[in-house]
Amino acid sequence: MPRLLGIGDNTVDVYLSEGRMYPGGNAVNVAALSARLGHPASYVGCVGDDAAGALILQALQAEGVDVTRCRQAPGLTSWSAIGHRDGDRYFVGSDAGVQGHWTLTDDDLTFAAAHDIVHTSIYSRLDDRLPRLRAAARVLSYDFSSEWTPDLLKGVAPHLDVAFLSAGEGPDAAAQDLARTVAAHGALVVVVTRGADGSLAYADGTFTLQATVPTQVTDTLGAGDAFITAFLHHWTAHGDVPAALKAGAHEAARNCTVHGAFGHGAPVPAQHPALS
Repeated sequence: MPRLLGIGDNTVDVYLSEGRMYPGGNAVNVAALSARLGHPASYVGCVGDDAAGALILQALQAEGVDVTRCRQAPGLTSWSAIGHRDGDRYFVGSDAGVQGHWTLTDDDLTFAAAHDIVHTSIYSRLDDRLPRLRAAARVLSYDFSSEWTPDLLKGVAPHLDVAFLSAGEGPDAAAQDLARTVAAHGALVVVVTRGADGSLAYADGTFTLQATVPTQVTDTLGAGDAFITAFLHHWTAHGDVPAALKAGAHEAARNCTVHGAFGHGAPVPAQHPALS
């Protein structure tokens, strides 16, 4: 059973309309959702010594995620303030807090090497350390979200087994060109999610398309991370790209039916800066 390490970014998603905050961040979500799928999972990163940091650690522990190498530093945990419109979310503001206040050590790399999959993201501030992670990881996965640049793709993709990108809705040709570009830079498998237009993967010179799975949308936050989680585990275990895309689409649809990326909401402290 593949063991996954999420490394790097974390945040609390502050739902302004509810006055509640939910643990999140791409690396955190993929670790927690891996555990929910029944896979051993770990998280390494840095949270603050505030209520938000405690919430993230407690939620991960409740999900069975190993946080023994997670750091906690004095200061504010990363946060993102979020509004909602018809179940879809939009970001109002954010602060990275102490998220980047830690050093990747040799012990961390030894820990990473004990996992079958290492997953990180554009938000994790680890791009300059990817060569060291690449050397330690059996499978290295990275989420570019929608915020890549040509230089970032060129610098990061050569280290990756699996690259995820969010391209939004649009022509098939544009998404396919993007996937080809990332693959040409060195990524083994490239997955492009496209909102309501579904997703596609490019591997071994072949494109595979996947439609979205109809669902009752409560909250779209975390759906992309659920897709990544299911895809990674299915692909790592079976090497079947079409089946992995299908697994990702179904898990994303399921995730849209719940609040937050994986629940564990708590009241936002009255003096939290997201409320100001």
